[in-house]
Formats: sequence, structure tokens, C-alpha cells
Amino acid sequence: MVDGEWDPLSHPGHYFSRIARGMMRIGDARLRALGFATAQLPVLAALQSGARLSQSELARLAKVEQPTMAQMLTRMERDGLITREPDPRDRRSSLIALTDEARGRLPAGRAVLRQGNADMTKGLSTEEVATLVALLGRVLANIEEMEG
Repeated sequence: MVDGEWDPLSHPGHYFSRIARGMMRIGDARLRALGFATAQLPVLAALQSGARLSQSELARLAKVEQPTMAQMLTRMERDGLITREPDPRDRRSSLIALTDEARGRLPAGRAVLRQGNADMTKGLSTEEVATLVALLGRVLANIEEMEG
């Protein structure tokens, strides 16, 4: 490569970006029938065991800004996925929990995600998938270190 030329196809960032966008589109399409969206996955995962967390805790776990989490929770509440109740430790704050309806749909959502992962890694051996996951874990650790 001549100095100054850029070939995005020779760098992993290009593929990470395209894969992430593609997985979001496919995941949203597949989860829509269950009333879920891929952006909601961190909230659903954090609350799946019956936990009740604040909006700020959920924003931190999902690695999104407070306004983004507020908008998502408003939509999830409108769609009957979450409930809010006053936090007994801080009356200015609410605790968020999944509704029974949402918890009841989680197993079907997990099945959709498992199938998506199987479809995405079609043609890869079990060992190749394990290697890919290990490598991606290392890359993610580097990204999180870069974020500070």
C-alpha cells in the first residue's frame, strides 16, 4: 500500500462495523414478532432474573447515555415490557423491572438469538467459533481499555 492510501477491507474495523449493523437489522426483524428490539437486550438481560434497577444503573450497564436510556425505557414501558416504581432509598428515582409478560417472552427471544448466532457462524467448526469468540473478547477488552 502506498503511503496515504486507505483500504478499509484490509482492516478489521470495517468488518466489525458491517457485522454489527447487519446483526442489528436482522435481530430487530427476528425479534419484532416478540415485541423486542436488539437495543433492548442489555436491559432485558439485566432484569431477566427479577432484578429491579435504576435508570442510571441500566444506562451504565448498557453503556449508553442517560437520555438514550430514558427514551428506550419510555418505549419499553409503553409496550408493556417494564414497570417503574419509586425507589425506597431515593424518592426522586424509580426502579425498573420487567413485566411478567416480558419475562414470559424471554425464552422465545433467547431462541431467536441462538438461531441468529448459529446462522451467523454457519460453516465454522466448533473450534473456529471458540477461537473467534476468544479473539473477539480480546479485541473488546482493548476497546474497553481505550474507552478508559
